[in-house]
Amino acid sequence: MRDMRRKSRVAALGSAGALVTATLIAGAVSAPAASANNRQGQDREARGAAIAAARAAKAGIDWQECPADWGLAKPIQCGWVTVPVDYAKPFGRQIKLAVDRIGNTGTAQERQGALVYNPGGPGGSGLRFPTRVTNKSAVWANVAKAYDFVGFDPRGVGHSAPISCVDPQEFVKAPKADPVPDSEADKLAQRKLAREYADGCYERSGAMLPYMTTPNTARDLDVIRAALGEKKINYLGVSYGTYLGAVYGTLFPGHIRRMVVDSVVNPARDNIWYKANLNQDVAFEGRWKDWEDWVAKNDAAFHLGTTRDAVQAKWLQLRATAKKNPIGGVVGPAELIGFFQSAPYYDSAWVPIATVFSKYVAGDTQALVDAAAPDMSDTKGNIASENGNAVYTAVECTDAKWPTSWQRWDRDNTRLNKDYPFMTWANAWMNLPCATWPVKQQTPVDVKTGPGLPPVLIVQSTNDAATPYEGAVELHKRFKGSRLITEKGAGSHGVTGLVNPCINPRVDTYLLTGKVDDADVTCTPHATPQP
Repeated sequence: MRDMRRKSRVAALGSAGALVTATLIAGAVSAPAASANNRQGQDREARGAAIAAARAAKAGIDWQECPADWGLAKPIQCGWVTVPVDYAKPFGRQIKLAVDRIGNTGTAQERQGALVYNPGGPGGSGLRFPTRVTNKSAVWANVAKAYDFVGFDPRGVGHSAPISCVDPQEFVKAPKADPVPDSEADKLAQRKLAREYADGCYERSGAMLPYMTTPNTARDLDVIRAALGEKKINYLGVSYGTYLGAVYGTLFPGHIRRMVVDSVVNPARDNIWYKANLNQDVAFEGRWKDWEDWVAKNDAAFHLGTTRDAVQAKWLQLRATAKKNPIGGVVGPAELIGFFQSAPYYDSAWVPIATVFSKYVAGDTQALVDAAAPDMSDTKGNIASENGNAVYTAVECTDAKWPTSWQRWDRDNTRLNKDYPFMTWANAWMNLPCATWPVKQQTPVDVKTGPGLPPVLIVQSTNDAATPYEGAVELHKRFKGSRLITEKGAGSHGVTGLVNPCINPRVDTYLLTGKVDDADVTCTPHATPQP
Protein backbone atom coordinates (compact mmCIF):
# COMPACT_ATOMS: atom_id res chain seq x y z
CA MET A 1 0.00 0.00 0.00
CA ARG A 2 2.99 2.28 0.02
CA ASP A 3 4.15 2.55 -3.56
CA MET A 4 5.66 6.00 -4.01
CA ARG A 5 3.85 7.12 -7.09
CA ARG A 6 0.38 5.81 -6.60
CA LYS A 7 -0.30 7.34 -3.24
CA SER A 8 -2.80 10.11 -3.23
CA ARG A 9 -5.57 8.26 -1.51
CA VAL A 10 -5.86 8.73 2.22
CA ALA A 11 -4.09 6.23 4.35
CA ALA A 12 -6.13 4.52 7.04
CA LEU A 13 -5.82 5.06 10.75
CA GLY A 14 -4.75 2.37 13.14
CA SER A 15 -6.33 1.25 16.35
CA ALA A 16 -3.76 3.32 18.19
CA GLY A 17 -5.34 6.38 16.52
CA ALA A 18 -2.20 6.13 14.46
CA LEU A 19 -1.62 7.17 10.91
CA VAL A 20 -0.68 4.70 8.26
CA THR A 21 1.15 7.11 6.08
CA ALA A 22 2.44 6.18 2.69
CA THR A 23 5.96 5.73 3.91
CA LEU A 24 5.81 7.41 7.21
CA ILE A 25 8.95 6.50 9.01
CA ALA A 26 9.31 6.71 12.71
CA GLY A 27 12.20 6.71 15.20
CA ALA A 28 14.72 5.25 18.01
CA VAL A 29 17.41 5.91 20.57
CA SER A 30 21.03 5.08 19.94
CA ALA A 31 22.02 1.55 20.83
CA PRO A 32 25.22 0.24 22.40
CA ALA A 33 27.87 -1.38 20.21
CA ALA A 34 27.20 -5.01 19.33
CA SER A 35 28.40 -7.44 21.97
CA ALA A 36 30.39 -10.62 21.20
CA ASN A 37 27.08 -12.52 21.34
CA ASN A 38 25.57 -10.18 18.78
CA ARG A 39 28.59 -10.66 16.52
CA GLN A 40 28.30 -14.44 16.78
CA GLY A 41 24.61 -14.14 15.92
CA GLN A 42 25.44 -12.01 12.89
CA ASP A 43 28.03 -14.55 11.75
CA ARG A 44 25.44 -17.34 12.06
CA GLU A 45 22.95 -15.24 10.09
CA ALA A 46 25.54 -14.49 7.40
CA ARG A 47 26.24 -18.24 7.05
CA GLY A 48 22.49 -18.93 7.00
CA ALA A 49 21.98 -16.33 4.27
CA ALA A 50 24.71 -17.96 2.15
CA ILE A 51 23.07 -21.40 2.61
CA ALA A 52 19.60 -20.02 1.70
CA ALA A 53 21.03 -18.21 -1.36
CA ALA A 54 22.80 -21.35 -2.61
CA ARG A 55 19.58 -23.31 -2.20
CA ALA A 56 17.60 -20.64 -4.08
CA ALA A 57 20.15 -20.50 -6.91
CA LYS A 58 19.67 -24.23 -7.41
CA ALA A 59 15.86 -24.05 -7.22
CA GLY A 60 15.41 -20.93 -9.38
CA ILE A 61 11.90 -19.48 -9.76
CA ASP A 62 9.05 -21.34 -11.44
CA TRP A 63 7.55 -18.40 -13.34
CA GLN A 64 3.82 -18.72 -14.08
CA GLU A 65 0.88 -16.52 -15.00
CA CYS A 66 0.00 -14.38 -11.97
CA PRO A 67 -3.03 -15.39 -9.87
CA ALA A 68 -6.11 -13.62 -11.26
CA ASP A 69 -6.87 -11.72 -8.05
CA TRP A 70 -3.38 -10.14 -7.92
CA GLY A 71 -4.33 -7.70 -10.69
CA LEU A 72 -1.14 -8.32 -12.70
CA ALA A 73 -1.98 -9.16 -16.30
CA LYS A 74 0.22 -10.95 -18.82
CA PRO A 75 3.03 -10.65 -19.81
CA ILE A 76 3.87 -10.08 -16.12
CA GLN A 77 4.77 -13.40 -14.48
CA CYS A 78 4.70 -14.40 -10.82
CA GLY A 79 6.56 -16.91 -8.70
CA TRP A 80 7.83 -17.75 -5.22
CA VAL A 81 11.17 -17.72 -3.43
CA THR A 82 11.60 -19.71 -0.21
CA VAL A 83 13.52 -18.11 2.68
CA PRO A 84 14.14 -19.10 6.32
CA VAL A 85 12.20 -17.14 8.95
CA ASP A 86 15.37 -17.07 11.09
CA TYR A 87 18.66 -16.93 9.17
CA ALA A 88 20.51 -18.26 12.22
CA LYS A 89 18.53 -21.48 11.58
CA PRO A 90 18.56 -21.80 7.77
CA PHE A 91 17.05 -25.31 7.89
CA GLY A 92 14.30 -24.27 10.31
CA ARG A 93 10.87 -22.81 9.51
CA GLN A 94 10.58 -21.45 5.94
CA ILE A 95 8.22 -18.93 4.31
CA LYS A 96 7.54 -18.16 0.65
CA LEU A 97 7.99 -14.66 -0.76
CA ALA A 98 5.88 -13.52 -3.73
CA VAL A 99 7.92 -12.15 -6.66
CA ASP A 100 6.97 -10.94 -10.12
CA ARG A 101 8.75 -9.82 -13.27
CA ILE A 102 8.44 -8.55 -16.80
CA GLY A 103 11.25 -9.21 -19.28
CA ASN A 104 13.32 -6.42 -20.81
CA THR A 105 11.64 -4.77 -23.79
CA GLY A 106 14.84 -4.57 -25.87
CA THR A 107 16.84 -7.30 -27.57
CA ALA A 108 18.66 -10.17 -25.86
CA GLN A 109 21.92 -8.27 -26.54
CA GLU A 110 20.56 -5.17 -24.78
CA ARG A 111 19.58 -7.08 -21.63
CA GLN A 112 21.59 -6.21 -18.49
CA GLY A 113 19.82 -8.40 -15.93
CA ALA A 114 17.13 -7.79 -13.32
CA LEU A 115 16.29 -4.46 -11.67
CA VAL A 116 14.70 -5.22 -8.28
CA TYR A 117 12.51 -2.59 -6.63
CA ASN A 118 11.28 -1.70 -3.15
CA PRO A 119 8.81 1.19 -2.77
CA GLY A 120 9.22 1.82 0.93
CA GLY A 121 7.11 1.45 4.02
CA PRO A 122 8.23 -0.68 5.69
CA GLY A 123 5.15 -2.56 4.55
CA GLY A 124 5.01 -1.57 0.90
CA SER A 125 4.53 -4.12 -1.86
CA GLY A 126 6.80 -3.91 -4.91
CA LEU A 127 4.61 -6.12 -7.10
CA ARG A 128 3.25 -3.16 -9.11
CA PHE A 129 6.75 -2.32 -10.38
CA PRO A 130 6.49 -4.33 -13.66
CA THR A 131 3.29 -2.38 -14.51
CA ARG A 132 5.58 0.59 -15.28
CA VAL A 133 6.37 -1.36 -18.44
CA THR A 134 2.82 -2.49 -19.26
CA ASN A 135 1.53 1.07 -18.59
CA LYS A 136 4.28 2.41 -20.88
CA SER A 137 5.82 4.84 -18.37
CA ALA A 138 7.92 7.20 -20.50
CA VAL A 139 10.29 7.92 -17.61
CA TRP A 140 11.31 4.26 -17.41
CA ALA A 141 11.20 3.34 -21.14
CA ASN A 142 14.98 3.43 -21.72
CA VAL A 143 15.80 1.41 -18.60
CA ALA A 144 13.06 -1.13 -19.45
CA LYS A 145 14.88 -1.97 -22.69
CA ALA A 146 17.86 -3.23 -20.69
CA TYR A 147 16.32 -4.71 -17.55
CA ASP A 148 13.73 -7.19 -16.40
CA PHE A 149 11.63 -5.26 -13.87
CA VAL A 150 11.28 -7.39 -10.72
CA GLY A 151 9.02 -6.65 -7.76
CA PHE A 152 8.40 -8.54 -4.53
CA ASP A 153 6.32 -8.55 -1.39
CA PRO A 154 8.81 -8.35 1.50
CA ARG A 155 8.42 -10.79 4.41
CA GLY A 156 5.15 -10.20 6.25
CA VAL A 157 3.67 -8.13 3.38
CA GLY A 158 0.77 -8.99 1.08
CA HIS A 159 1.25 -12.50 -0.27
CA SER A 160 4.52 -13.17 1.61
CA ALA A 161 3.42 -14.75 4.92
CA PRO A 162 1.37 -11.64 5.80
CA ILE A 163 1.25 -10.49 9.42
CA SER A 164 -1.60 -8.71 11.20
CA CYS A 165 -2.06 -6.85 14.49
CA VAL A 166 -5.80 -6.15 14.63
CA ASP A 167 -9.00 -7.00 12.75
CA PRO A 168 -8.80 -4.99 9.49
CA GLN A 169 -12.37 -3.69 9.65
CA GLU A 170 -11.73 -2.51 13.23
CA PHE A 171 -8.48 -0.94 12.06
CA VAL A 172 -10.10 1.33 9.44
CA LYS A 173 -13.23 2.20 11.42
CA ALA A 174 -13.88 5.94 11.76
CA PRO A 175 -13.99 8.44 13.31
CA LYS A 176 -10.88 7.95 15.46
CA ALA A 177 -9.99 10.17 18.38
CA ASP A 178 -8.35 13.51 17.57
CA PRO A 179 -4.59 12.79 17.62
CA VAL A 180 -3.91 16.18 19.25
CA PRO A 181 -4.65 15.64 22.95
CA ASP A 182 -6.64 18.18 24.96
CA SER A 183 -5.90 16.60 28.32
CA GLU A 184 -3.93 13.97 30.23
CA ALA A 185 -6.97 11.72 29.89
CA ASP A 186 -6.66 11.92 26.07
CA LYS A 187 -3.01 10.94 26.30
CA LEU A 188 -3.83 8.06 28.62
CA ALA A 189 -6.46 6.77 26.18
CA GLN A 190 -3.96 6.87 23.29
CA ARG A 191 -1.30 5.13 25.41
CA LYS A 192 -3.78 2.36 26.18
CA LEU A 193 -4.59 1.95 22.46
CA ALA A 194 -0.88 1.81 21.59
CA ARG A 195 -0.24 -0.87 24.22
CA GLU A 196 -3.24 -2.88 23.01
CA TYR A 197 -1.97 -2.60 19.44
CA ALA A 198 1.48 -3.94 20.43
CA ASP A 199 -0.19 -6.80 22.32
CA GLY A 200 -2.40 -7.51 19.29
CA CYS A 201 0.68 -7.80 17.07
CA TYR A 202 2.08 -10.41 19.45
CA GLU A 203 -1.20 -12.33 19.73
CA ARG A 204 -1.82 -12.46 15.99
CA SER A 205 1.75 -12.60 14.62
CA GLY A 206 4.08 -13.37 17.54
CA ALA A 207 5.99 -16.14 15.77
CA MET A 208 7.14 -13.71 13.02
CA LEU A 209 7.75 -10.56 15.08
CA PRO A 210 11.34 -11.26 16.26
CA TYR A 211 12.39 -11.78 12.61
CA MET A 212 10.59 -8.78 11.06
CA THR A 213 13.73 -6.67 10.63
CA THR A 214 15.45 -4.71 7.88
CA PRO A 215 18.58 -6.94 7.99
CA ASN A 216 16.39 -10.03 7.46
CA THR A 217 14.62 -8.34 4.54
CA ALA A 218 18.07 -7.50 3.12
CA ARG A 219 19.02 -11.18 3.44
CA ASP A 220 15.75 -12.08 1.69
CA LEU A 221 16.75 -9.70 -1.10
CA ASP A 222 20.00 -11.59 -1.53
CA VAL A 223 18.14 -14.91 -1.70
CA ILE A 224 15.88 -13.38 -4.40
CA ARG A 225 19.04 -12.30 -6.28
CA ALA A 226 20.30 -15.88 -6.20
CA ALA A 227 16.91 -17.32 -7.23
CA LEU A 228 16.89 -14.95 -10.24
CA GLY A 229 20.23 -16.46 -11.30
CA GLU A 230 22.01 -13.12 -10.88
CA LYS A 231 25.58 -12.89 -9.53
CA LYS A 232 24.97 -9.22 -8.70
CA ILE A 233 21.78 -7.27 -8.16
CA ASN A 234 20.60 -4.01 -9.71
CA TYR A 235 18.41 -2.26 -7.15
CA LEU A 236 16.04 0.70 -7.01
CA GLY A 237 14.79 1.70 -3.56
CA VAL A 238 12.54 4.61 -2.61
CA SER A 239 11.90 5.98 0.91
CA TYR A 240 12.30 3.10 3.41
CA GLY A 241 13.55 1.18 0.35
CA THR A 242 16.68 3.37 0.58
CA TYR A 243 17.34 2.11 4.11
CA LEU A 244 16.82 -1.46 2.92
CA GLY A 245 19.32 -0.69 0.14
CA ALA A 246 21.80 0.86 2.61
CA VAL A 247 21.62 -2.22 4.86
CA TYR A 248 21.86 -4.57 1.85
CA GLY A 249 24.88 -2.59 0.59
CA THR A 250 26.54 -2.95 4.00
CA LEU A 251 25.83 -6.69 4.40
CA PHE A 252 26.41 -7.66 0.73
CA PRO A 253 28.62 -4.94 -0.83
CA GLY A 254 30.07 -7.30 -3.42
CA HIS A 255 26.64 -8.44 -4.60
CA ILE A 256 25.59 -5.06 -6.02
CA ARG A 257 26.02 -4.14 -9.68
CA ARG A 258 24.12 -0.84 -9.63
CA MET A 259 21.99 0.84 -6.98
CA VAL A 260 19.73 3.90 -7.11
CA VAL A 261 18.30 5.21 -3.82
CA ASP A 262 15.65 7.91 -3.98
CA SER A 263 14.34 10.00 -1.02
CA VAL A 264 16.72 8.72 1.59
CA VAL A 265 16.21 7.61 5.18
CA ASN A 266 19.08 8.88 7.34
CA PRO A 267 20.88 5.58 8.10
CA ALA A 268 22.80 6.82 11.18
CA ARG A 269 22.28 4.34 14.00
CA ASP A 270 21.07 6.98 16.44
CA ASN A 271 18.43 8.06 13.91
CA ILE A 272 16.82 4.61 13.56
CA TRP A 273 13.96 5.04 14.31
CA TYR A 274 12.83 7.33 17.18
CA LYS A 275 14.80 10.39 16.12
CA ALA A 276 13.79 9.94 12.46
CA ASN A 277 10.19 10.30 13.57
CA LEU A 278 10.82 13.60 15.37
CA ASN A 279 12.84 15.02 12.45
CA GLN A 280 10.02 14.09 10.13
CA ASP A 281 7.51 16.19 12.11
CA VAL A 282 9.62 19.29 11.45
CA ALA A 283 9.97 18.50 7.73
CA PHE A 284 6.22 17.85 7.33
CA GLU A 285 5.38 21.26 8.73
CA GLY A 286 7.72 22.92 6.21
CA ARG A 287 6.24 21.08 3.26
CA TRP A 288 2.67 21.70 4.48
CA LYS A 289 3.49 25.43 4.36
CA ASP A 290 4.84 25.03 0.81
CA TRP A 291 1.49 23.55 -0.19
CA GLU A 292 -0.47 26.34 1.53
CA ASP A 293 1.64 28.94 -0.30
CA TRP A 294 0.82 27.22 -3.60
CA VAL A 295 -2.91 27.10 -2.75
CA ALA A 296 -2.82 30.82 -1.89
CA LYS A 297 -1.04 31.59 -5.17
CA ASN A 298 -3.82 29.73 -6.99
CA ASP A 299 -6.69 31.40 -5.14
CA ALA A 300 -8.47 32.05 -8.45
CA ALA A 301 -8.93 28.28 -8.77
CA PHE A 302 -9.52 27.28 -5.14
CA HIS A 303 -10.91 30.34 -3.30
CA LEU A 304 -9.24 29.31 -0.03
CA GLY A 305 -7.40 32.58 0.65
CA THR A 306 -4.65 34.65 -0.95
CA THR A 307 -2.06 34.11 1.81
CA ARG A 308 -0.68 31.09 3.64
CA ASP A 309 -2.20 32.39 6.90
CA ALA A 310 -5.64 32.61 5.28
CA VAL A 311 -5.40 29.02 4.00
CA GLN A 312 -4.18 27.85 7.42
CA ALA A 313 -7.12 29.59 9.09
CA LYS A 314 -9.52 27.67 6.81
CA TRP A 315 -7.70 24.43 7.68
CA LEU A 316 -7.97 25.09 11.43
CA GLN A 317 -11.64 25.95 11.00
CA LEU A 318 -12.24 22.68 9.12
CA ARG A 319 -10.38 20.78 11.84
CA ALA A 320 -12.40 22.40 14.62
CA THR A 321 -15.68 21.68 12.81
CA ALA A 322 -14.75 18.02 12.28
CA LYS A 323 -13.69 17.71 15.93
CA LYS A 324 -17.02 19.03 17.17
CA ASN A 325 -19.15 17.04 14.71
CA PRO A 326 -17.37 14.55 12.45
CA ILE A 327 -18.25 15.38 8.83
CA GLY A 328 -20.72 12.84 7.47
CA GLY A 329 -20.48 11.19 10.89
CA VAL A 330 -17.09 9.67 9.93
CA VAL A 331 -14.48 12.34 9.13
CA GLY A 332 -12.90 13.78 12.27
CA PRO A 333 -9.47 15.42 12.73
CA ALA A 334 -7.65 12.06 12.49
CA GLU A 335 -9.28 11.25 9.15
CA LEU A 336 -8.55 14.79 7.91
CA ILE A 337 -4.84 14.35 8.66
CA GLY A 338 -4.94 10.95 6.95
CA PHE A 339 -6.23 12.63 3.80
CA PHE A 340 -4.44 15.99 3.84
CA GLN A 341 -1.00 14.55 4.66
CA SER A 342 -0.72 13.38 1.03
CA ALA A 343 -0.16 17.04 0.06
CA PRO A 344 3.15 17.34 1.93
CA TYR A 345 4.09 13.89 0.60
CA TYR A 346 3.44 14.21 -3.13
CA ASP A 347 3.01 17.10 -5.52
CA SER A 348 0.65 14.84 -7.48
CA ALA A 349 -1.79 15.23 -4.56
CA TRP A 350 -1.71 19.05 -4.51
CA VAL A 351 -4.52 19.64 -7.01
CA PRO A 352 -6.85 16.81 -5.87
CA ILE A 353 -6.58 17.78 -2.19
CA ALA A 354 -7.00 21.51 -2.81
CA THR A 355 -10.01 20.71 -5.04
CA VAL A 356 -11.72 18.64 -2.33
CA PHE A 357 -10.97 21.32 0.28
CA SER A 358 -12.32 24.00 -2.05
CA LYS A 359 -15.53 22.04 -2.67
CA TYR A 360 -16.04 21.60 1.08
CA VAL A 361 -15.65 25.33 1.74
CA ALA A 362 -18.15 25.98 -1.08
CA GLY A 363 -20.67 23.72 0.65
CA ASP A 364 -20.04 20.26 -0.88
CA THR A 365 -19.25 18.04 2.10
CA GLN A 366 -19.72 14.76 0.19
CA ALA A 367 -16.47 15.14 -1.79
CA LEU A 368 -14.55 15.28 1.50
CA VAL A 369 -16.39 12.29 2.97
CA ASP A 370 -15.74 10.26 -0.20
CA ALA A 371 -12.04 11.18 -0.11
CA ALA A 372 -11.26 10.92 3.61
CA ALA A 373 -13.61 8.32 5.09
CA PRO A 374 -12.78 4.62 5.05
CA ASP A 375 -14.67 2.42 2.60
CA MET A 376 -15.97 -0.35 4.87
CA SER A 377 -17.07 -2.38 1.84
CA ASP A 378 -13.51 -2.52 0.47
CA THR A 379 -12.48 -5.51 2.59
CA LYS A 380 -9.50 -6.35 0.36
CA GLY A 381 -8.18 -2.78 0.57
CA ASN A 382 -8.76 -2.69 4.33
CA ILE A 383 -6.83 -5.95 4.78
CA ALA A 384 -3.96 -4.39 2.79
CA SER A 385 -4.05 -1.19 4.89
CA GLU A 386 -3.98 -3.11 8.16
CA ASN A 387 -1.22 -5.40 6.91
CA GLY A 388 0.87 -2.42 5.75
CA ASN A 389 0.60 -0.80 9.17
CA ALA A 390 1.37 -4.09 10.95
CA VAL A 391 4.58 -4.56 8.94
CA TYR A 392 5.56 -0.92 9.36
CA THR A 393 5.19 -1.23 13.12
CA ALA A 394 6.82 -4.65 13.38
CA VAL A 395 9.93 -3.71 11.39
CA GLU A 396 10.53 -0.34 13.02
CA CYS A 397 9.82 -1.57 16.55
CA THR A 398 12.05 -4.65 16.15
CA ASP A 399 14.88 -2.97 14.21
CA ALA A 400 16.02 -0.74 17.06
CA LYS A 401 15.68 0.11 20.74
CA TRP A 402 13.00 2.70 21.50
CA PRO A 403 12.50 4.87 24.57
CA THR A 404 10.27 3.10 27.08
CA SER A 405 9.72 6.19 29.22
CA TRP A 406 6.40 7.91 28.54
CA GLN A 407 7.87 11.09 30.06
CA ARG A 408 10.38 11.21 27.23
CA TRP A 409 7.75 10.73 24.51
CA ASP A 410 5.50 13.31 26.16
CA ARG A 411 8.27 15.88 26.57
CA ASP A 412 9.62 15.50 23.02
CA ASN A 413 6.23 15.57 21.27
CA THR A 414 4.75 18.34 23.42
CA ARG A 415 7.78 20.50 22.61
CA LEU A 416 7.63 19.76 18.87
CA ASN A 417 3.87 20.19 18.63
CA LYS A 418 4.19 23.87 19.64
CA ASP A 419 5.95 24.78 16.38
CA TYR A 420 5.18 21.79 14.14
CA PRO A 421 1.59 20.80 14.90
CA PHE A 422 0.53 19.32 11.56
CA MET A 423 1.85 15.77 12.08
CA THR A 424 3.55 15.61 15.48
CA TRP A 425 0.98 13.88 17.70
CA ALA A 426 -0.46 11.72 14.92
CA ASN A 427 3.06 10.48 14.22
CA ALA A 428 3.75 9.89 17.91
CA TRP A 429 0.67 7.70 18.44
CA MET A 430 1.46 5.73 15.30
CA ASN A 431 4.83 4.76 16.73
CA LEU A 432 4.02 4.49 20.43
CA PRO A 433 3.45 0.68 20.26
CA CYS A 434 7.28 0.51 20.04
CA ALA A 435 7.50 1.73 23.65
CA THR A 436 5.88 -1.49 24.91
CA TRP A 437 7.03 -3.81 22.11
CA PRO A 438 6.70 -7.46 23.18
CA VAL A 439 9.81 -8.90 21.48
CA LYS A 440 13.53 -8.10 21.78
CA GLN A 441 14.52 -4.89 20.03
CA GLN A 442 17.74 -5.11 18.04
CA THR A 443 20.73 -2.90 17.24
CA PRO A 444 20.65 -1.16 13.84
CA VAL A 445 23.31 -2.08 11.29
CA ASP A 446 26.23 0.35 11.10
CA VAL A 447 25.82 1.38 7.45
CA LYS A 448 29.21 1.73 5.73
CA THR A 449 31.23 1.02 2.60
CA GLY A 450 32.48 -2.55 2.19
CA PRO A 451 34.71 -4.28 -0.37
CA GLY A 452 33.24 -4.33 -3.87
CA LEU A 453 30.56 -1.65 -3.32
CA PRO A 454 30.10 0.17 -6.67
CA PRO A 455 29.26 3.89 -6.98
CA VAL A 456 25.69 4.29 -5.65
CA LEU A 457 23.42 6.98 -7.15
CA ILE A 458 21.53 9.00 -4.51
CA VAL A 459 18.60 11.22 -5.57
CA GLN A 460 16.87 13.59 -3.15
CA SER A 461 14.74 16.75 -3.05
CA THR A 462 15.66 19.39 -0.45
CA ASN A 463 12.15 19.86 0.96
CA ASP A 464 11.10 16.20 1.31
CA ALA A 465 8.77 15.78 4.30
CA ALA A 466 8.95 12.03 4.85
CA THR A 467 12.72 11.63 4.47
CA PRO A 468 14.44 14.94 5.27
CA TYR A 469 17.37 15.96 3.05
CA GLU A 470 20.01 15.28 5.73
CA GLY A 471 19.43 11.55 5.16
CA ALA A 472 20.83 11.74 1.62
CA VAL A 473 23.86 13.71 2.84
CA GLU A 474 24.52 11.11 5.57
CA LEU A 475 24.29 8.11 3.23
CA HIS A 476 26.49 9.94 0.71
CA LYS A 477 29.17 10.26 3.42
CA ARG A 478 28.89 6.60 4.38
CA PHE A 479 28.92 5.12 0.86
CA LYS A 480 32.30 6.10 -0.57
CA GLY A 481 32.22 6.84 -4.29
CA SER A 482 28.47 7.54 -4.24
CA ARG A 483 27.03 10.49 -6.20
CA LEU A 484 24.28 12.81 -4.94
CA ILE A 485 21.75 14.47 -7.25
CA THR A 486 19.89 17.19 -5.34
CA GLU A 487 16.58 18.55 -6.61
CA LYS A 488 16.77 22.00 -5.04
CA GLY A 489 13.57 23.70 -3.90
CA ALA A 490 11.39 20.65 -4.61
CA GLY A 491 9.82 18.38 -2.00
CA SER A 492 7.88 15.59 -3.64
CA HIS A 493 8.65 12.23 -2.02
CA GLY A 494 10.03 9.90 -4.67
CA VAL A 495 11.93 11.90 -7.28
CA THR A 496 12.94 9.34 -9.92
CA GLY A 497 9.40 8.75 -11.16
CA LEU A 498 8.79 12.45 -11.89
CA VAL A 499 9.67 14.27 -15.10
CA ASN A 500 12.79 16.35 -14.60
CA PRO A 501 15.13 16.72 -17.62
CA CYS A 502 18.08 17.29 -15.27
CA ILE A 503 17.47 14.03 -13.34
CA ASN A 504 15.87 11.43 -15.66
CA PRO A 505 18.76 11.21 -18.17
CA ARG A 506 21.29 10.89 -15.33
CA VAL A 507 19.36 7.97 -13.78
CA ASP A 508 19.13 6.36 -17.24
CA THR A 509 22.86 6.86 -17.92
CA TYR A 510 23.82 5.36 -14.58
CA LEU A 511 21.58 2.30 -14.92
CA LEU A 512 22.52 1.76 -18.58
CA THR A 513 26.27 2.43 -18.39
CA GLY A 514 27.23 2.56 -14.69
CA LYS A 515 28.60 6.08 -15.21
CA VAL A 516 28.01 8.90 -12.72
CA ASP A 517 28.90 12.60 -12.98
CA ASP A 518 32.41 13.66 -11.93
CA ALA A 519 30.88 15.66 -9.07
CA ASP A 520 27.56 15.92 -7.24
CA VAL A 521 24.81 17.66 -9.20
CA THR A 522 22.19 20.21 -8.17
CA CYS A 523 19.05 20.35 -10.35
CA THR A 524 16.23 22.88 -10.51
CA PRO A 525 12.83 21.52 -9.42
CA HIS A 526 10.40 19.62 -11.63
CA ALA A 527 7.36 21.55 -12.84
CA THR A 528 4.94 22.73 -10.16
CA PRO A 529 1.42 21.27 -10.47
CA GLN A 530 -1.12 23.43 -12.30
CA PRO A 531 -4.73 23.62 -11.10
